[in-house]
Formats: sequence, C-alpha cells, structure tokens
Amino acid sequence: MESNEAVAAFDALSQETRLRVFRLLVEYGQAGTPAGTLSETLGIPHNTLSFHLAHMSHAGLVLSQREGRSIIYRANFEFFTDLIRYMVKDCCRMEFASIREDKKRGCSVIEMPSYCPPKGKEKTR
Repeated sequence: MESNEAVAAFDALSQETRLRVFRLLVEYGQAGTPAGTLSETLGIPHNTLSFHLAHMSHAGLVLSQREGRSIIYRANFEFFTDLIRYMVKDCCRMEFASIREDKKRGCSVIEMPSYCPPKGKEKTR
C-alpha cells in the first residue's frame, strides 16, 4: 500500500458519519447491504449517504455492485486488511506491534507486546 492510499482512507474514516457507515458495513460482512438499509438503520438521508459512500468508495474502503434494482455496498476487507498491515509494518516500531503468520490457522496475527501483561498479572474474569 502506498502512503497516499492510507492517507485517503484515514481521511475518509475521520468523519463520524462515514465511520458509522463503515462499521455497519463491516457487520454485514462480505454479503453487504443495500444503501436503503444503511440509510434506515443509521437515520441518514439518502442523498447524504450517497455523498459519504462515494467518498468512501473513492478512498477504496467500500465496494458496490448492482443486484437487480439495488446497489449492494460492502466493506472492502482486502483493502482494509492491507491498511492495517501497512500501519503495523510501516508505521509501528517492532517493539510496539508486529505481524506474524500463523500457518496452522492460515492467518496473520498482530502482536502488541507492550500491552501484554507480565506473567502472573493477567486479568481474570
């Protein structure tokens, strides 16, 4: 990921309405949802939502696809994963955060050692 892409994404997410929309789209997962559902759930007028979705789409955070008469919006999880990876790898010092590959689970794990409690001091619930 290039720094200008990260800046555009953070710029888009730094506005409260767009952050709320993105969080809701993440909840809908890969299936996404029509704009009307987003508008009703968040209480955002259609034209205002359209403006914010266009901004987020331009930043790479949101994908859209026409399905029949509806346009389905979904979070761009691939882009967002790259954004998180960019922050951890390129912006964090190794002693603050790092990424390791967990081949057994087939995923990446972000470790933040400065936030690990010392042995014997783990929180109990």
